Amino acid sequence: MSDFHAGFACFVGRPNAGKSTLTNALVGTKIAITSSKPQTTRHTVRGIVHRPDAQLVLVDTPGLHKPRTLLGQRLNDLVRTTWAEVDVVALCVPADEPVGRGDKFIADEIAGLKKKNVLAIVTKTDLVDKKRLAEQLLAVSRLGEFAEIVPVSAKAGDQVDLLADLLAKYLPESPPLYPDGELTDEPEMVMVAELIREAALEGVRDELPHSLAVVVEEMEPREGRDDLLDVHATVFVERPSQKAIVLGAGGERIKHVGSTSRRQIEALLGTRIFLDLRVKVAKDWQRDPRQLRRLGF
Repeated sequence: MSDFHAGFACFVGRPNAGKSTLTNALVGTKIAITSSKPQTTRHTVRGIVHRPDAQLVLVDTPGLHKPRTLLGQRLNDLVRTTWAEVDVVALCVPADEPVGRGDKFIADEIAGLKKKNVLAIVTKTDLVDKKRLAEQLLAVSRLGEFAEIVPVSAKAGDQVDLLADLLAKYLPESPPLYPDGELTDEPEMVMVAELIREAALEGVRDELPHSLAVVVEEMEPREGRDDLLDVHATVFVERPSQKAIVLGAGGERIKHVGSTSRRQIEALLGTRIFLDLRVKVAKDWQRDPRQLRRLGF
């Protein structure tokens, strides 16, 4: 299969530029955590797009930002390492927000890698009219040298297939890197933890995004039953006041988090689950190297 191509592509951009939603649209299933809050992606989630002529492995990195904590610094290092290793880098800029310093900062960082295959994607095109889109495409073209500039709406499905074609075009000739049918190489426990974390973040509009970590302690079939999986997970926060927010009045919020994430996990794993959720305080874990390690960073 000499004309088969396979390789890695990475979406980069400011937090909340639509990278995870785009990953999910290309793979055709929900694998990257999407949230309206910036900085919610912590792990390099790989989505795998299988095509007759190519296999595209999407690497989803956290947004690059000015770090204020040890965790922030580690996330930034992770981003730069990933960029250097992939075959194609695609800068995502939302159509409905002015091109700003953050976009310029990231475009300059990418230019420093001296990579040939750099694309720009203008995301969320369903939110603007044609005139605004034309202006945005022009503004993005001024950010640097791009092999292609593609407007896309992951929500409306506009140009998603075209984007897949273009990304595949820049991959090296190679046999498939993953077995057919696999959608991600993330361990299931990591994905389950991400789904719980996403549900726990929904509707919490204060400073919780960074303060929340989820660890799946164990995941195993119920004894004597092969149709039920027991999942035990802990939501870690930094302060008792945050624990109160996550639990909600009379435990209402955590119940809602449980039922929302349970449905998503069942859809992901294709089996019924019993979810045991606990909330614990791990004081200032973002600044403590030992706790960061324990929570998987």
